[in-house]
Amino acid sequence: MRVTSKGQVTIPVHIRRRLGLEHDSDVEFVIDGGQVILRRATGSTRGADLVAQMRGRADVPMSTDEIMALTRGN
Repeated sequence: MRVTSKGQVTIPVHIRRRLGLEHDSDVEFVIDGGQVILRRATGSTRGADLVAQMRGRADVPMSTDEIMALTRGN
């Protein structure tokens, strides 16, 4: 298997099926001595990562109830 100029490889279908990897699945690489291990990512998801990045960034001095009333209208 060759690595492309962008550092990409194709994961064979039998490995994707065995690991339950589908389109847009998150994987991680672990270096163990002289080997690289590919595994399904555990822990946080992209959505959780995005929420974590956004947490605490709002600078509107409104309560949740005030924001809900504003967005829902009368």
